[in-house]
Amino acid sequence: MSRVVVVTGASAGVGRATAKAFAARGDSVALVARGQEGLQAAAREVEQAGGRALVLPCDVSDAGAVEAAAERVERELGPIDVWVNAAMAAVLAFVHETAAEDARRVTEVTYLGVVHGTMSALRRMRPRDRGVIVQVGSAMAYRSIPLQATYCGAKFAIRGFTDSLRSELMHERSKVRVTMVQLPGLNTPQFTWVRTTLHRHPRPVPPVFQPEVAADAVVFAAEHRRREVWVGANSAIIIAGNKVAPRLGDWYLARTNVKAQQTDQPIDPSRPDYLYHPLGDRGTHGPFDEEAHPRSLQLALVKRRRLLLAAGAAGAAAAALIGSGAPRAVAARLR
Repeated sequence: MSRVVVVTGASAGVGRATAKAFAARGDSVALVARGQEGLQAAAREVEQAGGRALVLPCDVSDAGAVEAAAERVERELGPIDVWVNAAMAAVLAFVHETAAEDARRVTEVTYLGVVHGTMSALRRMRPRDRGVIVQVGSAMAYRSIPLQATYCGAKFAIRGFTDSLRSELMHERSKVRVTMVQLPGLNTPQFTWVRTTLHRHPRPVPPVFQPEVAADAVVFAAEHRRREVWVGANSAIIIAGNKVAPRLGDWYLARTNVKAQQTDQPIDPSRPDYLYHPLGDRGTHGPFDEEAHPRSLQLALVKRRRLLLAAGAAGAAAAALIGSGAPRAVAARLR
């Protein structure tokens, strides 16, 4: 069945790849972002993929604008089935080099944008008792890294907000579902237009995946009952490892991750960034196509969890049977 899907941050990167992925299933996709050029390009790609597009220029930090966008979606496309919160902003800088107003802006877009989108979705989904809200998160919602305090802080906040909401919906016995997708480093335009105080070009921490991998995970999360979906083996290791040895993580990241987030190429300190104003159409991919992985084996295994659990249970049963000596007893009777 065709669904009505809202995707924030749809003009570039993960949001744009996600919009195309839903469109390929025949869904109607409402595209929410600030930049008109990027939105129009994304709309063309959605329609080429087989979906119907609705362009909604909107700054998600403005709760009233998000609510107005939601009203227009239901008026023009129909009841919202899936709402994906993918809009984000960041500043790559040491904390002591970060301006207070820039930290506020990142928080308003990356965290409050999710809050505003979720609230608008709930106003429509709760009375109908159906719908799915997908929060696009990051491994950095569990393990912060240097140079990204503003972004990591917002992602931690999204996880806390989502956990509270999930419990509230369970308390109400609501059929509205909320899930969160925790992503690895991605080859998106983020690193070509992010605000930074670095002297060399920013880059994602390896291993790097294409944004279509993230989009695949978002669509899967919208269609399957999973509390969270972790993408990439590195994300799973980081999240699990931080629970066991956080001080070791502090030490390792201090030694490696400032360098790991920069290339060797000098950066023009006067280059424009996207923090307060959109910069036109930057597409879906960043400049790291040559190293970015088009698939994630870990995600493929996550999507086949039931099959793996069944195989594991069968293996355990067989091992227990062998250990009990039952096969020998059967063989003795046959003799």
